[in-house]
Amino acid sequence: MGPRRNITFPVFGDGIFTQEGSAWKHSRELLRSPLQYKHYENLDIFKQSVEDLIDILRSHSGVIDLQLLFFRLSLDVTTESLFGQSVKSLKAPKSADEPSFGEAFNTAQDFVTKRFRLPDFYWAIGGARFRKACNNVHSFADQIIDRNLSRSSEKRRVFLDVVAESTADRSALKSTACLLVWTFFLLVRHPKALEKLQEEINRSCSDLASLTRSDLRDMGYLQNVLKETLRLYPSVTINTRTPNKATVLPTGGGPDWTAPVFIPKGSTVAYSVYAMHRRPDLYGMDAELFRPER
Repeated sequence: MGPRRNITFPVFGDGIFTQEGSAWKHSRELLRSPLQYKHYENLDIFKQSVEDLIDILRSHSGVIDLQLLFFRLSLDVTTESLFGQSVKSLKAPKSADEPSFGEAFNTAQDFVTKRFRLPDFYWAIGGARFRKACNNVHSFADQIIDRNLSRSSEKRRVFLDVVAESTADRSALKSTACLLVWTFFLLVRHPKALEKLQEEINRSCSDLASLTRSDLRDMGYLQNVLKETLRLYPSVTINTRTPNKATVLPTGGGPDWTAPVFIPKGSTVAYSVYAMHRRPDLYGMDAELFRPER
C-alpha cells in the first residue's frame, strides 16, 4: 500500500480503503453479506428517493442542476441501505446538513488528490482547511450512525448492524452520483443512444411495480451505456500501487514501451485509469467517443 494509508487516513480513517492484509480481508467480509444483491433484489429501497427526485424535477421548468440532485439521491439511497434510514436530503437538505457535508467532502478529496501527487511529501499538503473538512465529514457520518444506532430496524439486517458489532469503519463515497451525472451528460449529447435506451426501457419495464434488479441486469443496452460511461469517466481516474518486494513489469520500458521495467521494493507506481480506458490499441481509433455498442 505504501504511503496511500497515510495520505488518505485523515478522510477515510481505518477502513477498507486504507487497510491491507488481514484487516482488509476482515472489512471485505463485513461488506460481502449485507451488500449482496439478494438483499435489494426488489429495488424497494430506491423507490422513495427516486420519487423525491422526480417530484423536484416536475416542480422545476427550464435548466436544473442534476449534479447536486444526483449527489443527494445517492446520499439518500446510501444512508437508507447502509444505516436503515435515509437522511432525506432531497426533501430537506438543510436538516440533513447536506450542503456542508458536500462542500467538506469535495474539499477533503481535493487535498487527498494533491497529496497523492507528492507521495513522499504528502505531509506538506494539509493545514487547518484540510483538517476542518475532514472533521466535518466525520461529524456528518457520526451523526447518521449514532442516530440510526438508536433506531433499530426490524425490517432487515442492514450494513450498520454488522459494522457496529465489530468495527468503527465510517467512510463515504459518491461514485454513484458521479456515474449518474456523466451518464446523463453523455446521453443528452448522443440522442441516438438516448433513443435506443428509451426503447429498451419501454420494452422491458411495462410493469414498474414489479421491476427487479434482475430485470435491470437483463437490459443489455442499459448495461452497455453504464459501462461505456465508466470507461470514459471512471470513478477512480488515477490510482497507485506499491510493491512489497522488488519486481519487474514485463513491458512499459524503453523508447517503444516494450522493454521490461524494474520496480524497486517500496516504490510508488502510479497509473491513469482515465488514459488506459482511452487507448486506441485496446478500444479502436474511436476510443475517445461514446459508443455503447462497442
